[in-house]
Amino acid sequence: MKHTILMLAILLACGTFAAAKGPKAARADLKDAQGKSVGTAKLKQLKNGVRISLVTNGVPAGVHAFHIHAAGKCEAPDFKTAGGHFNPEHKKHGLKNPEGAHAGDMPNVTVAANGKGKATVVNTHVTLAEGENSLFHEGGTALVIHEKADDDMTDPAGNAGNRIACGVIEKIQ
Repeated sequence: MKHTILMLAILLACGTFAAAKGPKAARADLKDAQGKSVGTAKLKQLKNGVRISLVTNGVPAGVHAFHIHAAGKCEAPDFKTAGGHFNPEHKKHGLKNPEGAHAGDMPNVTVAANGKGKATVVNTHVTLAEGENSLFHEGGTALVIHEKADDDMTDPAGNAGNRIACGVIEKIQ
């Protein structure tokens, strides 16, 4: 009986480990259109999603949209190579949209007059592990800061304006 319980415990532990396969952390170094570093983001896998901690330095003052985009490419000057918002569930855009939100939709970030800003969000619609909502699907993903605030409703991008900074999300080993 003890042997059976021990084997069951080992199988359950192995199953749990396999389900969480993937990196526990990631990062993105955000650059502006001139290639200047303007921020970093640290990502950490949690039980209920991914915590994203953003720090900016050199982003224009104001309120800016901050999204996960569907492609891991950040080619200046417009960063359109990052594609649209990460949206594996095929929802509408906006945290306030009754038909939304994209997995890549997140709250706005406020940047002070000195270009510094901080934001921490737990995105419960993404994972660093394997699966449909993985930030490490084929082609990768990127974090993008837009020139204006996201209105949290308008499809496809919340009237957030041009992309002003971009960083590819990369695994930390």
